[in-house]
Amino acid sequence: MEDKDIIRALAALAHALRLRVFRMLVVAGPAGLTPGAIAEHLDVPNATLSFHLKELMHAGLVTQERDGRSLIYRAAYDQMNAVLGFLTENCCQGQPCLEPGAASSEC
Repeated sequence: MEDKDIIRALAALAHALRLRVFRMLVVAGPAGLTPGAIAEHLDVPNATLSFHLKELMHAGLVTQERDGRSLIYRAAYDQMNAVLGFLTENCCQGQPCLEPGAASSEC
């Protein structure tokens, strides 16, 4: 991934509502969720949710699919994993950072 893609994804997740929406979609898995279900669960207006879903889509973190009259949003796991991989690829200079069962995350 290019730096600009990572920055766009992290910027999208740097908003509390977008982070909550993204986490909901990750939990929902491949089935995804409709905007109505998301809005109801998070108690946000549809227009507000629509804006934030577009930001997540622009960052490549969410996909949208039409299913009849409904839209289904899903987490883009490949993009999520690419961001996580980018953030951890040089962790602790390639050395294990945390021994299994250890309480500290220091390198």
